[in-house]
Amino acid sequence: MVGSAAVRELLLVVAVAAVGLLLAVAAAFAPWPVTPGGSAPSGLVELHGPPAPTERPGNAVG
Repeated sequence: MVGSAAVRELLLVVAVAAVGLLLAVAAAFAPWPVTPGGSAPSGLVELHGPPAPTERPGNAVG
């Protein structure tokens, strides 16, 4: 009976992993909440880099 207990435990682990994967997929592909004024606009996030360093008189480097 030791073999059947090991198989049962392995099936339980696989079942819990499958449920977790299904929940993760559902959360990833669920629709976003709608804002009160209508649906939120979708688009890419704008990325801005740091400003270019400016040289100042009297600020010697090196």
